[in-house]
Amino acid sequence: MKSIVSYILISCTLFACKKDDESSTFENTNAHIEYFGFTIVDTYWDDPTDSEVKTNYADEIHQFSNIADILVVNPNDNIVQRTQTFADLDLKTILHLNELFFELIDNNSASQSNYDLRTDYQERWNEFKTINQSILNTNYVGTFYIGEEPTWNGITFLELDTVAQLLQAEFPNIPTMIIEAYPSLNNLQVPETIDWVGFDRYFVKNPNTNTEFQQDWNMLKSKLSDPSQRVMVILDSHYINWAHGDFGGIELSQMEQVAINYYELAKSDEKVIGMLGYFWPNGFDISESIGARGMPQNVKMEYERIGREITKK
Repeated sequence: MKSIVSYILISCTLFACKKDDESSTFENTNAHIEYFGFTIVDTYWDDPTDSEVKTNYADEIHQFSNIADILVVNPNDNIVQRTQTFADLDLKTILHLNELFFELIDNNSASQSNYDLRTDYQERWNEFKTINQSILNTNYVGTFYIGEEPTWNGITFLELDTVAQLLQAEFPNIPTMIIEAYPSLNNLQVPETIDWVGFDRYFVKNPNTNTEFQQDWNMLKSKLSDPSQRVMVILDSHYINWAHGDFGGIELSQMEQVAINYYELAKSDEKVIGMLGYFWPNGFDISESIGARGMPQNVKMEYERIGREITKK
């Protein structure tokens, strides 16, 4: 979900995206979809396209979202007030815990990294847990997000399962989640201790009719190791001219239709637990990127419509 740069490099060199029909005709209900929200909401990112210093955008999405992310970097991070702010706005938190448990060993490629489980992961977790016990024992946390594209970034099945087992044992009511990079889906192994699984593949106008996306979609579902595991749909809610436009054949105004198409995908499969838009603020990953926050009004209105329909807000 995080590394759009790696996705661009891989997709532009190894895969081709097809231009798709504008829409599909699914009539499925959304009763199985419990969550809608965006990423990069409280992750220390200040949108460079405005004059305001702001790194928490919860107030901009809460009226049509019920989940968003908070980044944890260090074991002594106190996120009690940040989580309370979300809760006051009726937002559950996605806790990014990758940096807490894993460390970057090498980064020899612009598109791929290698992370290992920290030797002191238990101590780091205990410190973080002690500081933030008051919110971890509430229903404020929607999910523990425990690996940035784990297979793609060198996190092994055993390492992933070790962390998931620890979290599940101590907080069995909080789901664990991973989002994989699509080129690594073939090698992905999903532990039974992971509750929600998704993948990221961008610059696709209609995932319902795009052959490559559908292959990835079916591959992901084939990797689920337990019938209770659910799928999180990663909505493409950002725009880069040369990537979405030149490569994907998508005009900026057509991101409204892209959102509709992803929603149809989510409605079509009862395995889907929610939709997460990547991403909200502008300028993330690539300086010229437009986030959901900077989309044309027709696109933003569609995000709001979908979000209200799912969250009932």
